Amino acid sequence: MKQYLSLLIIFVSLISFSCTSPISKSEIVCTDNSCYGTYIGPEFKYWSDVAHQFSNKMCDSVGVKLKVLYKAAKYSKVDFAKIVMTTEGMGSGNVIYKITIPFIKVKEKCQAFTSFDHVGGWNHVPALSGRKAQLKSALMKNDSLNMSGLLKTKEGLQEYWIQWRNKEIQSECIGI
Repeated sequence: MKQYLSLLIIFVSLISFSCTSPISKSEIVCTDNSCYGTYIGPEFKYWSDVAHQFSNKMCDSVGVKLKVLYKAAKYSKVDFAKIVMTTEGMGSGNVIYKITIPFIKVKEKCQAFTSFDHVGGWNHVPALSGRKAQLKSALMKNDSLNMSGLLKTKEGLQEYWIQWRNKEIQSECIGI
């Protein structure tokens, strides 16, 4: 009986331990020159790519900061050529995902971009045409998306970063 009780305790412990989710942590900091952040935690949780969702959080932060800069007459846009992404540990179950999104200043307010998004893939090609179609309604008349080339980490994250002039914030730029 003692043997069965020991096996039962081990079995319950294993089930309880395996059902707990690894702890994840993320942080994003924005300055007038960039937004940078780190996600540390599981790649997937409940069949969802939680690590890649950090790109969404980064886009939200970048979009907010670009709007703040614009309202302060510090006209800026993302410098696609200097974006840095790393995904250390990707494929192991746990990852350290770091992103730096730098800004460059522009002289005129209508040269600035105040909205930011991405389309990416965690070990698969991003669905770029679908994202472009989704964002079309966010554009001002006769405006277009400004996109990075395909950026990849050595472990397999693939991202296109996208910026555009926000039609509410930059309404005076319609047709310019």
